[in-house]
Amino acid sequence: MLEIKKYGAIDIGSNAIRLLISNVIISKDKEPKFKKSSLVRVPIRLGAEVFVAQRMISEDSIQRLIDALNAFKLLMKTHHVERFKACATSAMREAHNGEEVVQEIFQKTGIQIDIIGGKEEAAIISSTDLNELIEGDSSYLYVDVGGGSTEFTLFSKGKIINSKSFKMGTVRLINNKKLVNKEIFADVEKWIKKNTKDLKRISLIGSGGNINKLFKMSGRTEGKPISYIYLSAQYQFLKRMSFEERVSELSLNPDRADVIIPATKIYLSAMKWSNARKIYVPKIGLVDGIIKSLHLNKL
Repeated sequence: MLEIKKYGAIDIGSNAIRLLISNVIISKDKEPKFKKSSLVRVPIRLGAEVFVAQRMISEDSIQRLIDALNAFKLLMKTHHVERFKACATSAMREAHNGEEVVQEIFQKTGIQIDIIGGKEEAAIISSTDLNELIEGDSSYLYVDVGGGSTEFTLFSKGKIINSKSFKMGTVRLINNKKLVNKEIFADVEKWIKKNTKDLKRISLIGSGGNINKLFKMSGRTEGKPISYIYLSAQYQFLKRMSFEERVSELSLNPDRADVIIPATKIYLSAMKWSNARKIYVPKIGLVDGIIKSLHLNKL
């Protein structure tokens, strides 16, 4: 007997908001299969407003959020989505008017948004199909780079050893002063070195739109890792190009062409500090975790 469930997941991030609609295919005596039906991304970039002095989400951005979420509602209705969940991360978390924005959005769209913390975000993401990678005796540092924060989760022998969220997102790094960024990187370096010093054969698992784009640009076969040497060379290549060249010659979206530089630096730094020589990119993120959690009735 075959059963198909359809769920929706909305991720309101610091750089963009996303809607994932996924089919969950359930067969007797088999593990459920999660198949993406639709993925929509809208670059609103809330973090550019929140991670500066004003710490507020503007009226213009609120209206754009309302318009986008109403459009998402129509898409989910068209797809016959039976359940969905909306989560907001660091930009909404840190905005002084975050709670008011959530209430206004609910009044005008009927969509209830949960503002989640860094640890909860990491837990939802780690509930995805990471098991295929983290089995065995090896150790992995999972790095999810967002616009406002980066979540680090350390796995060893299939179990979570430690996890921490840092205010080191791509949009935040672009808007911060250099001295502030230097201090943040120093804190992350200390945490990674302390938590990985007794582990051997560490590899990274990368999550986020930027590492997915870097993986696609590499031409690697799905499931194959990117090496530290390749990523380092790609970082230097991207840095030498102007913003306009990254858009025109590499066909990067404008909202990707600037943040891909700090994102690559974060992944490279994490590899360097953990002595990892390769990074796997399984194309999973918060929306995938929300879908799986909905199926398991954890949200």
